[in-house]
Amino acid sequence: MLTTSIMTQRRIDNEPRTMLAIARRLGCALLLLAPTGLGAPRAEEPYPVRPIRLVVGFGAGGPTDIPARFMAEKLGEMLGQRVIVENKPAAAGMIATRDALSQPRDGYTLLLCTHFEPINTALFRKAQFKLSDIAPVSLIAKYYYGLALANSVPAAGFDDFVRYAQTHPGDVSYASIGAGSAQEILARQLEKFTGITMNRIPFRGGAQVVQELVAGRVQFYVSPTLAIVPQYQAGQLKILAVTAPERLHNLADVPTLTERGIDFVRFGWLGICAGAGTPRPILDLLQRQIAVVAGSPDYRTMIEKAGSIAVSSTSEELGQVIAQTLDDVSASIREFGLQQDE
Repeated sequence: MLTTSIMTQRRIDNEPRTMLAIARRLGCALLLLAPTGLGAPRAEEPYPVRPIRLVVGFGAGGPTDIPARFMAEKLGEMLGQRVIVENKPAAAGMIATRDALSQPRDGYTLLLCTHFEPINTALFRKAQFKLSDIAPVSLIAKYYYGLALANSVPAAGFDDFVRYAQTHPGDVSYASIGAGSAQEILARQLEKFTGITMNRIPFRGGAQVVQELVAGRVQFYVSPTLAIVPQYQAGQLKILAVTAPERLHNLADVPTLTERGIDFVRFGWLGICAGAGTPRPILDLLQRQIAVVAGSPDYRTMIEKAGSIAVSSTSEELGQVIAQTLDDVSASIREFGLQQDE
C-alpha cells in the first residue's frame, strides 16, 4: 500500500509539469499555424534582399545618366544586390518622380533627384507631388553650366555672340529641356540683360540637344559642362562662358559670366532620394555607402574631368539644397510667366 501511495503521489506531482509541457507544445503549434501578423513578431528583414531600382528622369548617355550608372554599379557591389537604372525621360523628370513616389517606401525604389524636383513644384500647378513626399539621401555631384554655341554661328566669344544676336534678331535658336529649368531661365535672363531675341526649341533630352548643336541645327544651349566638354575639346562646338564663380580648372580659357558683366552664378546638382517614410536605417545605410562611392578616386576623376564636383552630403544638407533651389527659381518663374497646369 505504501509503495502504491508513493507512485500515485509522484504521478500527481508530475502532472502539472506534464500539462505545462503540453501547453507549450500546443502554443508553438498555434503560432506556426497563425496568419502572418497575428503570431510572434518576426525579426526585421535585412536590406537589401532583392534588386533596387534607380529611376532617372532623363535619357541614357546624358549628364544625369552617366553619374547615375556609375553610382548604381558601385552601390550594387557594396550592397550585394543589383541597382538597376531605369530611364524615364519625359515631362522634365516628373514621370520619373511620380513613378518613384508611387512605389512602396521600402528602399527598393530610389530616384536620381535633381534641381527639377523643386522647380517642377513651383512650375506646375498640378505636379501631383510635394517636396515633403521626397526623402533626401545624399548629393552625388554639383556642376556648373556652360553657354554652348554652334560652330555655324560666326562668333568667337561671348561679346561677339551678343553683337551677332543683336544684329540678327530671331535667327538664333536655343535649346531647352523642360520649361522653367535653370537652362531656360538663364537663356531668358540673357535675352533680358543683353537685349537679344532667341527662339526656344524644346527637347526631351540633353544628348539629342548636343547632337543637334554639333550639326548646327540649333545654335545655342545652356548645358551642364559634363555634357559638352568632350565636344568642346574636340572642336565641335564653342563654350562662351560658364556660370561658376571662378574659372573652372579644365576650362581655364573660358571666362565666367561674372567676368562678362553678368552677375549670374548658378550650379546644378544631382542627388539620390527616396520616398518619404522610407525607414531611417535604410536611408542612413544608403547615405554611408554613397559617401564611399562619391569619395572614390574613379568617381572623382570621372566627375571632375567634365568640370563638375564630386560631393556627398547628409540628408539634411541635401534637403537644404532642395529648399534653396526652390527659392532661387520661384521668383524667375513668376517674372517670366512660366507657371502652367502641366
